[in-house]
Amino acid sequence: MSPTRTPVVDGWFSSEGGEFRLLGTCCRGCGAVYFPREDAFCRAPGCAGTDLAELPLSRRGRVWSYTDGRYRPPAPYPGDPAAEWRPYTLIAVELAAERMVVLGQGAPGVTVADLAVGMEVEVVPGVLAEEGGRTLTTWHWRPVPGEVS
Repeated sequence: MSPTRTPVVDGWFSSEGGEFRLLGTCCRGCGAVYFPREDAFCRAPGCAGTDLAELPLSRRGRVWSYTDGRYRPPAPYPGDPAAEWRPYTLIAVELAAERMVVLGQGAPGVTVADLAVGMEVEVVPGVLAEEGGRTLTTWHWRPVPGEVS
């Protein structure tokens, strides 16, 4: 039996229609976009809006900054503490249309040597951890084919 696939946070991403997307929200009053999503009220100064609509975010953006994580995050980070730890890459990606920066892990195999500020990356489905018979799914960023660091 294969593990159950469970989003690490419900409602933050979707692969409906065969296209993986991060899901934010947009205030219909002032146009402010949020990720992670905001479902109660607009946080923009001067806006009292409460009419927020789900908004699929851009699939591609440009590297704003990046680094590597060389330590095991403490609990409640999921995962087997006895398993070998592997460093991972963190990428901050600017989404121009939404005028925001979204942080996420690099796809498996992507290292800081593969990245450069300004290069184009795309969001792809990923796995955060396997625990208790379930696979915790998330998003990852990877360089767009043809981009070089």
